Amino acid sequence: MIRVLLADDQPLIRGGFKAMLDAERDIEVVAEAGDGGLAVERTREALPDVALIDIRMPLLDGIAATRRIAADPALASVHVVILTNYAVDEYVFAALRAGAGGFLVKDIEPAELIHAVRVAARGDALLAPAVTRGLIEQFVATPPRPVAPPELGALTGREREVMTLVAAGLSNEEIADHLTISHLTAKTHVSRAMTKLGARDRAQLVVYAYESGLVTPGRRAGDGGRSA
Repeated sequence: MIRVLLADDQPLIRGGFKAMLDAERDIEVVAEAGDGGLAVERTREALPDVALIDIRMPLLDGIAATRRIAADPALASVHVVILTNYAVDEYVFAALRAGAGGFLVKDIEPAELIHAVRVAARGDALLAPAVTRGLIEQFVATPPRPVAPPELGALTGREREVMTLVAAGLSNEEIADHLTISHLTAKTHVSRAMTKLGARDRAQLVVYAYESGLVTPGRRAGDGGRSA
């Protein structure tokens, strides 16, 4: 059973999402909150697998709530997904940097919502490639270019290559196909890169790839970090 927390200051939004999620046999909404502070409190109490948190709420916004959840070792298993009204929201990247594992637009189709919750519960990032590039280009990739931090040197050439593909939005299966390696090998490279960089999840790996300068907007998947 996938346990879900819903945090949104609009009761109608929470009610609609709850009805859709509770209708599934493998999903249960175990807690609700109308502001960010309460979202953090209820997350600590209920320990959900997935926390769907509105990015703009009173008292404590979704970014601050996400940061508190991500910083709490006791909540390491909670996957935060940000809810937003717009596909490209100026606050979304800040939420990803704070520790969110992805984001969903509120007018998502019911089937897509169900799928997204299951994906998030597995720990996979909810980052559509086109939207990710839009966020990066609009809010992150501005001169001067970032300087690669020392931690990047800990990655092998293949781990850097895999990291650029993760930043392009590719799944482990797609990375495996792209590099002609097994799915398990691709997953191992991703996991090792995350461990070496201290990334909470794939979404933070994407953030790190762009902020470090390893990947820049407009570069095609696999163009950067390739080694023999």
